Amino acid sequence: VRELPLEERLYRFRCVEAWAMTVPWTGFPLSALIKKVSPMSSARYIRLRTFHNRSWALSQKLRFWLPWPYEEGLTMEEAMNELTFIATGIYGHALPKQHGAPIRLVVPWKYGFKNIKSIVKIDFVEEEPRTFWNTLAPDEYDFTANVNPEVPHPRWSQATERIIDTDERVPTIKYNGYGEFVAGMYGKR
Repeated sequence: VRELPLEERLYRFRCVEAWAMTVPWTGFPLSALIKKVSPMSSARYIRLRTFHNRSWALSQKLRFWLPWPYEEGLTMEEAMNELTFIATGIYGHALPKQHGAPIRLVVPWKYGFKNIKSIVKIDFVEEEPRTFWNTLAPDEYDFTANVNPEVPHPRWSQATERIIDTDERVPTIKYNGYGEFVAGMYGKR
């Protein structure tokens, strides 16, 4: 982190549970880190892993049957996208534990569960990595998980979202409004 220049970005954040907010993050583009470590050309995906310590995390202790540690993944193309961000801070302050300290992923066109917190390990892999929610409920949480009002969650609509500070219901925008920068990665999906 000390070797990469930090910047601030204001991104929309959209939860799969149909709420949304705008968040000011401090951090650096994930692509800058990837360029620094020079993964092998055979890497097609990036796998990110959170910490696994049941004495620190009560959920990991009480829900021991879940597939801990939490893991997420992106295609290399998604990881190298200029919008994909590693956050070290939020609202002008260092990232607190509840928001994923010391570092977390921010992918603004994807649902929040793809934005893994408290990253302790990053791997570059050839095969699509297993992910926490896709392992638990593949019919509800697909690997891509792009914000899309046309694709309902099996238990609720994604057509609208509730803005956190106002409780206003507004139409959901495909790719969370970042389609100009990301739609080309998905063809007709």
